[in-house]
Amino acid sequence: MRKIHCINAISKYGTDQFTEDYELTDEVNEAEGILVRSASLHEMQFSNSLLAIARAGAGVNNIPLDACAQEGIVVFNTPGANANGVKELVLAGLFLASRDIVGGIEWCKENKDDANIGKTAEKAKKAFAGCEIKGKKLGVVGLGAIGAEVANAAIALGMEVYGYDPYISVNAAWRLSRDVKHTTSLDTICQECDYITLHVPAVDSTKGMINKAALDQMKDGVVILNFARDVLVNEDDLAEALKSGKVKQYVTDFANPKSVTMEHTIVIPHLGASTEESEDNCAKMAVQEIMDYLENGNIRNSVNYPACDMGVKKTACRVAVLHMNIPNMIGQITGVLAAGKINISDMTNKSRDKFAYTLMDLEHTPDDIMVQKLNAIEGVLRVRLI
Repeated sequence: MRKIHCINAISKYGTDQFTEDYELTDEVNEAEGILVRSASLHEMQFSNSLLAIARAGAGVNNIPLDACAQEGIVVFNTPGANANGVKELVLAGLFLASRDIVGGIEWCKENKDDANIGKTAEKAKKAFAGCEIKGKKLGVVGLGAIGAEVANAAIALGMEVYGYDPYISVNAAWRLSRDVKHTTSLDTICQECDYITLHVPAVDSTKGMINKAALDQMKDGVVILNFARDVLVNEDDLAEALKSGKVKQYVTDFANPKSVTMEHTIVIPHLGASTEESEDNCAKMAVQEIMDYLENGNIRNSVNYPACDMGVKKTACRVAVLHMNIPNMIGQITGVLAAGKINISDMTNKSRDKFAYTLMDLEHTPDDIMVQKLNAIEGVLRVRLI
């Protein structure tokens, strides 16, 4: 019986995907897999039994990726599962920033006791007038699952859309509308666009990417939307730009002590993926990823190990070796099996930065001594018999 531990509430729509060979446990130290949403795992001590962690969502800044990789723990996320939910909230942000809807609603609440509020509103409404987004230029920074959907939706709404992503994948490119203008320069986005929306991960190269230098290039009255990560924006620089009027409006899905006090800012309490549908989709994908890895050794949507798929296991044994990406690993691994007179019927090896993964279908099951020899190879992090 395989045991899975859930940290945070995980949608039953996802956990119902587990077969009778799985059991949900409250004891994290006996679990082979962990399902998590927002809880931080950085201080957690992982047991030797833990093989995989699946984050029911896209961001994984709550998980120590490198430390997990060093222990042979594969970390998954669920890219695209919540894309529609986030896209819809980004569109709502576009509308809220273009028309002072929030201010109008607050005015109505404040004047609820006015017996002639209908007539009064006709005189007051000009204070909340805005503009239409049709024909305006939208810059989409990051064209992954969410960014691509936002770009396509904005095209359908009549906007002129510029997309920037130096690492765009072939699949993402295929998803994009042909009307999206692809640019290779973030400067072009800053200089040309009336609205800029961020959809990139928080890594060293993107943290603080919206800073004074970037803001100085932007049009006066630009609107910035951030539904990715708050650290992408230097909020001290942005606060000055908002105060001066350089930036007309900042819409963010991340409430923090700075964002909630800045002028001309619409702060939303991290609602991007907080829909029933998104939570269901993320949970289902996370469960399927863990099951496929535990049962077949396949890796899909990992953030610390390479993708690897050999389909459903059909041989007597499948061996998975998680190891460092260094020379002569394949020769040493296959040498141990050859010395034990075990034939390899199929094999694949994939690498990702410092780490690599070798998956082999064998005609016979290695004995404990051979497994010990595989584990003893310098650079091998974990050996699994499936």
